[in-house]
Amino acid sequence: MAVYIFLALGAVLVLCVCTALLRWNEVRYMKRGLPPGTMGWPVFGETTEFLKQGPNFMKNQSARYGSFFKSHILGCPTIVSMDPEVNRYILMNEAKGLVPGYPQSMLDILGKRNIAAVHGASHKHMRGALLALVSPTMIRDQLLPKIDRFMRSHLAHWDDGSIIDLQDKTKQMALLSSLMQIGIDCSSISQQFIPEFFKLVLGTLSLPIDLPGTNYRRGFQARKNILGMLRKLIEERRASQEAHNDMLGSLMRSADNKYQLNDEEIIDQIITVMYSGYETVSTTSMMAVKYLHDSPSVLHKLREEHLGIRAKKRPEDPIDWEDLKAMPFTRAVIFETSRLATVVNGVLRKTTKDMELNGFLIPKGWRIYVYTREINYNPRLYPDPLAFNPWRWLDKNVECRNYNLIFGGGTRQCPGKELGIAEISTFLHYFVTRYRWEEIGGDKLMKFPRVEAPNGLHIRVSPSC
Repeated sequence: MAVYIFLALGAVLVLCVCTALLRWNEVRYMKRGLPPGTMGWPVFGETTEFLKQGPNFMKNQSARYGSFFKSHILGCPTIVSMDPEVNRYILMNEAKGLVPGYPQSMLDILGKRNIAAVHGASHKHMRGALLALVSPTMIRDQLLPKIDRFMRSHLAHWDDGSIIDLQDKTKQMALLSSLMQIGIDCSSISQQFIPEFFKLVLGTLSLPIDLPGTNYRRGFQARKNILGMLRKLIEERRASQEAHNDMLGSLMRSADNKYQLNDEEIIDQIITVMYSGYETVSTTSMMAVKYLHDSPSVLHKLREEHLGIRAKKRPEDPIDWEDLKAMPFTRAVIFETSRLATVVNGVLRKTTKDMELNGFLIPKGWRIYVYTREINYNPRLYPDPLAFNPWRWLDKNVECRNYNLIFGGGTRQCPGKELGIAEISTFLHYFVTRYRWEEIGGDKLMKFPRVEAPNGLHIRVSPSC
């Protein structure tokens, strides 16, 4: 009997402590003028619920508090905005004190000089340097020929009769393609680089708790290892004085590059280019194949477009710039895949001063999560929003509309947008003209916080004829 009483008292004590902690955290952030919402636990806030429940967490909170509410996620007090007009205002007014506000884990691991973290003159300088690397001329003359050779090689043996994990294949494809474009395609370096990069990716979306075994600790250590590899590569290139026709070579050639960056800035930009390109290209490629498998009419139309391009070429002829311009339906498939899969759920901003926003007073230093995911499923903007319908993007005006934030918005639109589209288009060209495929087992898909198949996405590939 005494044991039961002791356990009951212990349970009551734990409940009281938990209630007190929750109440203390609410009081701590109870400032006049803030929007409604809950703050969760001290330090952790509502991060666990946010990462586990994802869109359902957002829907539940917005149902209780409206489209503009407060929370505490990824280590910082945060305002969540789900209002399209407010979101557009936030994204278009960086100069008014709404600067990038990415979580500490992302800043620590991607670097404080990466293009997503800096603002003002620094951002303009970094963006100019990156745009010079991925300009239409660079894509046409230097990058697309490399991408074409890589895609042909990477896809060469997908039809050997075995079952393949499409998720693993597209991850390898996106990362190896980035390494090749940047200039880290030496096998000895890439074999060391790849496992460290995967750890880095996992660490960017985690609580910044520096303890053994945490994704943050592993990601931060991976950054240190990658820094060492890149510094060594830069030193070797300078010592050899050999010219290299790749992204790293362009960034290092200060004599003919008006956007001169120091070594630390070069390294942070290289890591950011790889991180953003890897996530977008691998996930969009995987999900495009998934949606095409489930939509025979779309696959037929896409294959028709690519067979028409291939019919005008010899088998050994590469995809060129004019071919890319002749792929309007492919571009539509990429945009519809990105909309429906929602590779990017939103962006983070930070207030540099106390400010009024949407009728509320937001303290200096708070994050604002511009949550754009639900815009992609708004039936007023996209009729029948859950249908995979690339034809909706053939109207060029849809791509240019204010609410289309698939590749970011304002001065923060992804500088590598057209390069990513070129990579995915080239992949789809060789995949749909060479192969047919079937899914093996209904593999589970998760769409938050990242789009992924936890157990892989398995397909059997066969030659198209």
